Amino acid sequence: MTATAAALSATAPVALHAFDDAIALQASGENRFLGRTTPAYWNMIGPFGGITAATLLQAALLHPQRLGDPIALSVNFAGPIAEGPFEIEALPVRTNRSTQHWNLTLRQGDAVATTATAVFAVRRETWACGEAVMPEVPAADTLPAMGGFAPVRWLKSYDMRPVRGAKPTAEAGTEHPDSLTQFWLRDAPARTPDFAAVASWADSFYPRIFLKRAGFVPAGTVSMTTYFHADAPTLAALGDSHVLASAQAQVFQQGYFDQRAQLWSPAGQLLASSHQIVYYKE
Repeated sequence: MTATAAALSATAPVALHAFDDAIALQASGENRFLGRTTPAYWNMIGPFGGITAATLLQAALLHPQRLGDPIALSVNFAGPIAEGPFEIEALPVRTNRSTQHWNLTLRQGDAVATTATAVFAVRRETWACGEAVMPEVPAADTLPAMGGFAPVRWLKSYDMRPVRGAKPTAEAGTEHPDSLTQFWLRDAPARTPDFAAVASWADSFYPRIFLKRAGFVPAGTVSMTTYFHADAPTLAALGDSHVLASAQAQVFQQGYFDQRAQLWSPAGQLLASSHQIVYYKE
């Protein structure tokens, strides 16, 4: 390589990962950021809920008044998000010595599409104990990748290696004995995870009723809360490893079901847990 070619190579821009492009925000005045939807994370009629959660969290992560790292994020999907630009207001409503509380609002035009609250904290070394136990499953590299659900584009942005509950396989309407899904998960192409990625991973499961009833019905997340148990260095140390994702409903009733989920490192550390309530229609 010539000196000129080497210099050009050294200064050439690095291609932005599709995830980083999707959550990219531009500051637009005090407490405000501008963003836009991207095709890579499009669901059937709007953006994938996980990417919306990640983008809202990203607004707080980028805010100049940010204190510490996120420990909790609650997202309420108030209405549809159309293709195109949107604005996020990230308001730090109270900052204490070691915790910080946020109100986050995503708007398109005059309409509020999504609201969220977040809690950030300064983590300190303390006594620690983990009672949750990672399921015993085959290694990620021993399992084939899962195919997508047409026309759901966002699934192509993830490498999923199903252990169980990959897709409904029984005759439609047949009740499955449980709604448990487990798969190994990472971004595609691989990307070192951060808090925004974890916020997105927490919503990477198809609706539990698809598995329980072995069929597809209108369904969508109404509210989701994610708890972050890992700090930034722990996430960075994962590199391009898969994480184990597990989700199961507890009750289906009167048009709504819940979903509890866990994200595990390959070494068995619980990285995050989440709980959401989902609307469904038969």
